[in-house]
Amino acid sequence: MDTKLEPIVKALQERFAPTVEEFRGEAHVFVKAEQIVEALTLLRDKYEFELLSALTASDYYPETTPRFHVVYQLSSLAKNLTLQLRVAVNGDQPKVPTATRVYDTANWREREVLDMFGIEFEGHPDPRKILTPDEMDGHPLRKDFPLGYEEPQFTFNYDDIDLKKIYAKE
Repeated sequence: MDTKLEPIVKALQERFAPTVEEFRGEAHVFVKAEQIVEALTLLRDKYEFELLSALTASDYYPETTPRFHVVYQLSSLAKNLTLQLRVAVNGDQPKVPTATRVYDTANWREREVLDMFGIEFEGHPDPRKILTPDEMDGHPLRKDFPLGYEEPQFTFNYDDIDLKKIYAKE
């Protein structure tokens, strides 16, 4: 871990008692869902992490419980540091408080996570879908989402595949 990052991680440990993992010199700090807004505010205001460079999720189905991790990648441009906050979320009704009051860029990223993973952000100002149709059920980046399959068309099976295709009716 970067020596400039160590006092920041220690301050987070003292205040929130999170689990900290280090991987290839990068710190991953696990905080509880109810602490995420306070932790993000502290990092932005006191430690100059002015950029939320990524907000996404990971699905660990069926291996672990809790099922999801919501991942916040923060950058301090002034100090040339990056820090990753993670929130473990249960798979039954995944909910996390919104970070839009702390970082404006969280707005669209949270909508994408809602659309792709089905993780709700409580208090989000505009929780509409942005990547899938409104009538679509399910969330495509969940590991239990059914995969579609279309057989590739070659010269040897052209006629068989052509019969299965749906063409526009005139």
